[in-house]
Amino acid sequence: MPPPMNHAPSLPDVVELTKKLIAAESVTPARGPVFDVLEAALAPLGFMVERFISGEAPDGPVENLLAVRGNGGRHFAFAGHLDVVPPGLGWHSDAFKPEIRGGLLYGRGAVDMKGAIAAFVAAVAEDRGGTTSLIITGDEEGPAIFGTRALIDRMAERGLKPELCLVGEPTSVDRLGDMVKIGRRGSVNIWIDVPGRQGHVAYPHLADNPIPRLVRALAEIDGIVLDDGTDWFQPSNIELTDITVGNPATNVIPARAEARLSIRFNDLHRGDDLAARVAAIVHAHAPDAIVTPRVSGEAFLTPPGDFSALVSDAIAEVTGLTAELSTTGGTSDARFLSKLCPVVEFGLVNATMHKLDEAVAVEDLHALARVYAAVLDRVTAAA
Repeated sequence: MPPPMNHAPSLPDVVELTKKLIAAESVTPARGPVFDVLEAALAPLGFMVERFISGEAPDGPVENLLAVRGNGGRHFAFAGHLDVVPPGLGWHSDAFKPEIRGGLLYGRGAVDMKGAIAAFVAAVAEDRGGTTSLIITGDEEGPAIFGTRALIDRMAERGLKPELCLVGEPTSVDRLGDMVKIGRRGSVNIWIDVPGRQGHVAYPHLADNPIPRLVRALAEIDGIVLDDGTDWFQPSNIELTDITVGNPATNVIPARAEARLSIRFNDLHRGDDLAARVAAIVHAHAPDAIVTPRVSGEAFLTPPGDFSALVSDAIAEVTGLTAELSTTGGTSDARFLSKLCPVVEFGLVNATMHKLDEAVAVEDLHALARVYAAVLDRVTAAA
């Protein structure tokens, strides 16, 4: 294994920077100290760092960071997030006190995705020319309303438009370098509220039970086959995620019944169209029902081409692996960034993300920094 990169004496080692980022507790929505750590690492490298707060409660406020170096030439962007999910109970060590045991660095965010951000900082220590930016939010693990979308708006105000964007999500499955994401399915959540009229179960003619209408609507929705998948995407799926009546009495017909469903869809569909299809079914069974959709993001695909080949070649150079191009998994902020330019996602092994005792192999941090450096070298050479 080649030695860790050391482009600039003033730059914290990739492991040490990852430790500092982990130690800055940043449960979503993240603000403050964790951004201080990243800014302190970027400013000596010549980046102009802008931080701003966006949004209000309950989904904010959220802090975002936009760092730019260079003015002209090819614009390459790296995107990611400093917020993390809550650690939960049962860790073998404090989730926000990074600790190395057996060659693994433990801590919330080690994999998703503070380690990748630290690796890119190490890789970008050498200024290769052109324009380089980091698009970093504190609101990816949450509603993602005031994060990357606000950063995109700020970039538009400043006339910044990257030509290529690499997102550092943990895409690897078994070994660093075995998978690259070139697309993601879209996501829409839908809340269904069917009103009725409360009454005594012995006098049903004096009441209106909403449950049968909701159940019939859900049965029809559950029977939908949206598609059989595409060349790059698995089939779209609809999943019922909650049914709530909240009726503690055995002799009362409830006044309302509610449900929630989630649709993950490929690029054959759009979120609004799917929401309208669900609403039509619900209203056919319950005309007075309230259907509330929230489209988290549309499906996107960066067709295999020069950019994915460039990233794959960099991975092969460092790891010796041929990366699988995939669109599997959940959503990421790449769904927003894909509107700007071609987007590819590549990062650490995702086996422990969101789990107790989240951990990254120390050697993987060094290797990822070398992959990112190799990507930057190829981007520069191709300019």
